[in-house]
Amino acid sequence: MRKRAEYQEIQRTARRVSTPGFVLLLSARAEQDGARLGIVVSRKVGCAVVRNRAKRLIREAFRATPELFGADLDVVVIVKRSTGDAVLADVVAEWQAVARVLQKRTEDARADRARRAAAPSAPGSEAGGAREKARDSRGP
Repeated sequence: MRKRAEYQEIQRTARRVSTPGFVLLLSARAEQDGARLGIVVSRKVGCAVVRNRAKRLIREAFRATPELFGADLDVVVIVKRSTGDAVLADVVAEWQAVARVLQKRTEDARADRARRAAAPSAPGSEAGGAREKARDSRGP
């Protein structure tokens, strides 16, 4: 995921799982083309070197644990604290410790997606609705 709108949509609708070092946001989507990963690391975590190391570690842990994330999921990982001298095994162990919760939240996210797909959307609630309203209010 690369676009801000994708992150905002996920943060608005996602199911959350907290671990000591991370918050994982899970959002189901209709496509089954593989789980997508987004990473959020604030400057509070550390300098650029530390933040980039945390991102590399999370990407590798995501690749190492495909069984935790379904092919129809968007996953955003928010780093809570510095990973310090953590290694891949530490991150994987932390995620596997909450595997049951991840599974439950994944099922909930899929149910949410099904409800959103079945419910008629309210006028102005679709993406870009606010922009359209702003454009209309400016006049020709």
